[in-house]
Amino acid sequence: MTGRATGTREEWRRARIALLELEKEHTRRGDELARMRRELPWVRIDKPYRFETDEGTRTLAELFDGRSQLLVYHFMFGPDWDPGCGGCSLVADHFDGGMVHLNQRDVTMTCVSRAPLEEINPYKRRMGWPLPWVSSLHSDFNFDFGVSFTDEQRASGADYNFQWCDDPGDGGHLGSVDV
Repeated sequence: MTGRATGTREEWRRARIALLELEKEHTRRGDELARMRRELPWVRIDKPYRFETDEGTRTLAELFDGRSQLLVYHFMFGPDWDPGCGGCSLVADHFDGGMVHLNQRDVTMTCVSRAPLEEINPYKRRMGWPLPWVSSLHSDFNFDFGVSFTDEQRASGADYNFQWCDDPGDGGHLGSVDV
């Protein structure tokens, strides 16, 4: 037995209508949070970040590819990893269909990893992804944006995902961030 309640079709309908009201309130609250997120202040980036791309070295500004917005996916794939992160790979399997929609809305999307292009490109081919993907190996980009950690940060703690972690190098998803 599942221990689940049973009832009439009308009882189910009343309960479903009540639940629908809560779902609609949840959606409205999510819409409000999204609006508030869009209103967060922008931060000027003056550091001259450089990335290795299939077209050669490019600046952060050049990654925008002529569009007004850049969406960066920090793909966890470090210099000595083989292969890239399994969770990131699952997500990346779904990027290609959305690229045209982002581009039509003046958004360029790219993946960034600390692995060198010589490791990124074979993995990208193996996975069948035509998505844009650049290397930040010779840049502070990942460290400055809190998605990679130095040995000192791993030993003393770091700010990760807007909270302090005493040991960002240990265990689980967070440990994988050490790229």
